[in-house]
Amino acid sequence: MNRRERKPVAAPIMELHRELEEYRRSQPRRAKLPESIWEAAAALAREHGVYAVVQALRLDYMKLKMRVGGEVASQRPANSKPVFVELIAPPAAKKEECLIELESTRGDKMRIHWPASTAPDWTALLRAWRGTEQ
Repeated sequence: MNRRERKPVAAPIMELHRELEEYRRSQPRRAKLPESIWEAAAALAREHGVYAVVQALRLDYMKLKMRVGGEVASQRPANSKPVFVELIAPPAAKKEECLIELESTRGDKMRIHWPASTAPDWTALLRAWRGTEQ
């Protein structure tokens, strides 16, 4: 599996990384991080993005994202415009059609092709056609 090359980590993130590693070595595993480290990580996340800070510092993504509170730096430049916009037209409305085929006992056949939105009264057509048989 190929791994992507990681972007170089910014100097302020590396500085906090060293401080965090020092703290982790001096504390028991799973100890709560001090508020000062969370605040520094949140400040860096606002500038460099949550993902970049979480990857470098090995922090919980959702916890840091909640602390940042929606003020995350966008990875996309503010002045960029969409390169491609696809517009999908609605499907063309089908014109309803009706096809009626009748066959008498004598073998006479009648076929009605009705290109309209409302179907004809086919029972009345059948009665009228049978009336002509007699």
